[in-house]
Amino acid sequence: MTVSNPLCPGADPWVIHHDGQFILCQSHHHGVAIRRAGTLMGLAKATPEPLWKAPETGPFSKEIWAPELHYHEGRWYIYVAADDGDNANHRMIVLRSESLRGPYALVGKLALTPDRWAIDGTLFVHPKTKRLYFLWSGWEGTENVAQHLYICPMADPVTPSGERVRISSPELEWEKRGSGGPGKLPAINEGPQVLTRNGTVHVIYSAAGSWCDDYCLGRLTLAPGGDPLEASAWKKHPEPVFAKTEAIFGPGHCSFVGETLVYHSARHSGSGWDRVIRAQPFTWKGDIPEFGKPL
Repeated sequence: MTVSNPLCPGADPWVIHHDGQFILCQSHHHGVAIRRAGTLMGLAKATPEPLWKAPETGPFSKEIWAPELHYHEGRWYIYVAADDGDNANHRMIVLRSESLRGPYALVGKLALTPDRWAIDGTLFVHPKTKRLYFLWSGWEGTENVAQHLYICPMADPVTPSGERVRISSPELEWEKRGSGGPGKLPAINEGPQVLTRNGTVHVIYSAAGSWCDDYCLGRLTLAPGGDPLEASAWKKHPEPVFAKTEAIFGPGHCSFVGETLVYHSARHSGSGWDRVIRAQPFTWKGDIPEFGKPL
């Protein structure tokens, strides 16, 4: 695959391949839109197609973050974080449609237990058991001191069927970069993405402050035969698996389409949330992904 980076402006890229097309799902003009193209690089010039517009007021009317588009058993689902203008009220909501282009109906807030701040949700079907799970980034309590990774079982794509289990916290030095300081910024684990091979389950996640050059990717791996709902079944790799170089800063919040890693980076050192989308192939060493360095 030939890649010319950066692909386009943007952040939190979610890309899938469906019916011969690459589809990029993004926040767009106070809602959610997709771009479609026959090639990954073609997404850069594709026209955004709005799928859903947030209401003007109410609990899910503001700060539409990191939408994901999932196709499951003949229906389309969009998982996205939204609030009422107060960040403390960010929650995961789900939209549903019978067709890709919509219309999408707001099913409502995912009834995650307990009801706490939640963003970056993703749906996961276990490759062996075919059981359905939901993963996301959230607060332990009601204060913005740290973001952890959680998982819960799902009865179906819109119905959680058990309490959350915390599977990762920002405890390593590289996960805490960008936190603290005068603004008491939180330590971060966010953007969980599931990557599987030969039955081995990995969660690739983002760590460190998304506003800093040290934003990066980490990896959790589920023990062979392990229960995803047992925190002890997940093992954290001790170092970042994808991190900044002298030329590319803040690489994180990824998705996978085939053996291609799609992610965002800072536009330049110190640019914070001014970000661009990039893509590059990755390889495997056995059942372990190897991402190399940002290109």
